[in-house]
Amino acid sequence: MKPAARVLGRRAALGVAGRALLAAAAAGRSGLLGAAAAADLPGLIASAKLSVLPVGTYSATGNPRFEFRGSGFVVGDGSLVATNFHVLPEAAEAESGPQMAVLGPRSGGEALVRRARVVATDRLRDLVLLQVEGAPMVPLALAEAGAAREGLSIALMGFPIGGTLGFSVVTHRGIIASLTTVALPAPTARQLDPRAVARLREGNFEVLQLDATAYPGNSGGPVIDIETGMVLGVVNQVLVKGSRESALSSPTGITYAIPVRLLRELISDLQRNRSEGGKPPV
Repeated sequence: MKPAARVLGRRAALGVAGRALLAAAAAGRSGLLGAAAAADLPGLIASAKLSVLPVGTYSATGNPRFEFRGSGFVVGDGSLVATNFHVLPEAAEAESGPQMAVLGPRSGGEALVRRARVVATDRLRDLVLLQVEGAPMVPLALAEAGAAREGLSIALMGFPIGGTLGFSVVTHRGIIASLTTVALPAPTARQLDPRAVARLREGNFEVLQLDATAYPGNSGGPVIDIETGMVLGVVNQVLVKGSRESALSSPTGITYAIPVRLLRELISDLQRNRSEGGKPPV
């Protein structure tokens, strides 16, 4: 039997329409863009790309100052960005760790570096929420749990190959090929907190297998239902047949995503924790 293929893990002025969307969010909606999204892909891309951002670290003395690590997208009240946990550098959760940042909406042709901090993590499901400084941005709408179905047409958005060709949102189209389950990864000692142990006892969890091509740099980007404009999942892994480089030269076209249900749970945990004055969920 052949060995299993390796799995590779790894804007501020809103205008009238944007302000109206944020007002709707304040009224209790769990995301905005999907409510008025057009079924045509060009319309969807034009609307959604303002909410898909490069995620990385920032250093005033670095060269470059912004170091790209993955993709992310705006959720919640417009101040949160969702991405993968594996996008974070070591010690990013610590106050003394690297300064997280996103590249926000362009102003005069230049992307704005907006500092961020980690406010919620789910290590075992590879999810993280960042709190971004500055004015709220337009969040993407999150589909309800169970909205993903095999055969749905989807678009995945992000920044493949990072900033090699400039930080412009790239969209790939495909379908949900399968709803499958994966085993939780073996935790490290750093991950063995009470919440992690509880989730280990839950066993496997469902992921979305996509018939769509993603590349290194797409990690953390949204998987969007083309018909509704709502987020169905978070790009997580790309199946590769050999080395990391083969993901570029010979992509398999098989991508995995974390279901939106788990992202919804993390956002709810954060909101509940904040209302109770507790520590961020991990």
